[in-house]
Amino acid sequence: MKEQLRALVSHRNPLRLGWHYARAWAAALLCGFPARSLTVIGITGTDGKTTTVSMVTHILLVAGKRVGSASTTFFQVGEKREENATHQTSMQPMVLQKFLRRLVHEKCEFAVIEMSSHGLVQGRVHHTFPSVSAITNTSREHLDYHGNMQQYRKDKGNIFRMLKGKGTKVLNASDESFALYKIIPSQRTITYGSPGTDMWLSDISLRETESSATLHTGKGGNVQLTLPVAGSFNLENALCAISCAQTVGIPLEMCVQALRSFRSPPGRLECIDEGQGFSVFVDFTVSPQAYAKILTTLQSLVKESGRVLVLCGSCGNRMKEKRPEVGRIVSEHADVVVVTEDETYGEDPHAILEEVWAGITQESCQAHKIFDRRKAIEWILREAKPGDAVALCGMGPYTSFTKLEGSIPWNEAKIARSVLRSLNHESEKILSDILQETLTIHHSE
Repeated sequence: MKEQLRALVSHRNPLRLGWHYARAWAAALLCGFPARSLTVIGITGTDGKTTTVSMVTHILLVAGKRVGSASTTFFQVGEKREENATHQTSMQPMVLQKFLRRLVHEKCEFAVIEMSSHGLVQGRVHHTFPSVSAITNTSREHLDYHGNMQQYRKDKGNIFRMLKGKGTKVLNASDESFALYKIIPSQRTITYGSPGTDMWLSDISLRETESSATLHTGKGGNVQLTLPVAGSFNLENALCAISCAQTVGIPLEMCVQALRSFRSPPGRLECIDEGQGFSVFVDFTVSPQAYAKILTTLQSLVKESGRVLVLCGSCGNRMKEKRPEVGRIVSEHADVVVVTEDETYGEDPHAILEEVWAGITQESCQAHKIFDRRKAIEWILREAKPGDAVALCGMGPYTSFTKLEGSIPWNEAKIARSVLRSLNHESEKILSDILQETLTIHHSE
């Protein structure tokens, strides 16, 4: 009955939105409007939200502030982090308001909240009263819900309208959304990403477990920004995070120093090292833009001496039109592509795989279809050679995998480590056998 009603009432029907808004108000009321006792930093964007939330939280902790945060993958209070089992960026209002109440009880000063476009439209994050609203970037995603990019960007802009003309906007000047958001009233606007803004980068250097650049400020100074994580996109996330932290009084030098000890959240370009001769990363990659970013990063790591291998797919009942686009991008940027299953959300996973496969240009890469995800991981890691880089994309930090027949336990990083240890054991055994055979021959002579 519930699903039938949803099918009859559109996403933007006033009755449906009114129901959402009423739930958000009731949740805040029952919890005593806890956000009024916190300085709230809201962060949205297509890609990089979770990492940016983590960076802001880390900077504030290093600066000695009491802070908590809520994101797609985790809830954090101080140094203690626990999994967000819902996997929802903007969780149900009661879940969020109870968490904010917990932060107040824990004497936190700050709350850093990841806000999705769905949550902004449906009012799930209403009554959080942000003092700072920030955006990482915008690209094609969730158009099955928003309809088109213009509406998607307008919906994302709700995070700045929540400021009600007060507080601070943090905007990415290099994103196409900039012109739309800069005219939304606020007390202050901080911009980043392009020369001449408040903060931008030059001289970017990337390695397997580190990225660095020269950070320039609009005041004419510059500092060296170094992150112990890979990816130029993480440097862009850092600009957003530093801008947010500076807004609430953390000096630039302290922000930069804090990020030297930053560690990415699980499943965000997570490096898997079991002593193998090639790089392996687990990443929660879902949008075409995110695939392009991570594979470009891996191309810069292997240069001309190695190959880029990618495991990819697409989840069910989400923006079907992006599936062939994912196929096109991975075949353009990777040398070896394996298309496999992903979260189904009730849709036929075999059909999803074929839609991704339809976008692959097979003349550009070595492409394979391996439906079973674990077998696909085993195959691609066995295929990798010294100097290569492998990206296992899609599942990221999830600890469960929803298939048509139900949910099963899943941890992509642990599975990758297990496979790599098995491969290392096989290699050691082969070397041992060769050595033993050589010694036997020598002894016979």
